[in-house]
Amino acid sequence: MGTMDETTDRVVDGLVDRGWVVVDAFLNDEEARALAAESLQAWESGDFRQAGVGRGAEKVVRDDIRRDHVLWLEDDAAGPATKLYLSRLDELRTAINRALFLGLFEYEGHFAVYPPGAYYKAHLDRHRGTSERVVTAILYLNEGWVPEDGGRLKIWTEAGKQDGPFEHVEPRLGTLVVFLAGDFWHEVEEARKTRMSVTGWFRVRGA
Repeated sequence: MGTMDETTDRVVDGLVDRGWVVVDAFLNDEEARALAAESLQAWESGDFRQAGVGRGAEKVVRDDIRRDHVLWLEDDAAGPATKLYLSRLDELRTAINRALFLGLFEYEGHFAVYPPGAYYKAHLDRHRGTSERVVTAILYLNEGWVPEDGGRLKIWTEAGKQDGPFEHVEPRLGTLVVFLAGDFWHEVEEARKTRMSVTGWFRVRGA
């Protein structure tokens, strides 16, 4: 594994070159296992809620679109592994701003758990009529994941198109996926065992 600076450079280069990038070992195994343990503890404590579709008053639970459960991250309640990850993301935010001049000023994110049978149909991460979410960052927390476990991320690799070429990403421990939130269609294929991640967005200030 390279240094944090080298990893950050790979993320930035991928965003500059094509708008999306996959980086193995953004966190090392020890760091990623600790973060997975914090997610699992919260899951087993019943702190997660089924995710909805839409925003604000229009937000509804739609089992036909997504079946994951989420727990939003809050700085004051974050465990040490979560705080470490958030600090790494802040370094990444600074580097992205330096290279792309995006004006990213904060990160919002949540733990996500997909129980067996859960999925999330194809979507963009920027809500209709909004512009605050600019860059998506997804970190996977699944040790020993194999293709038979399902739960792959499918991302279409031409900006704005939900057809044509695509890539599959296995949700393996420590792997980070970063892409422009309003440009790249993606979906989570059905998981065959419990699948964990941290999903979030670098945001600009709202109008």
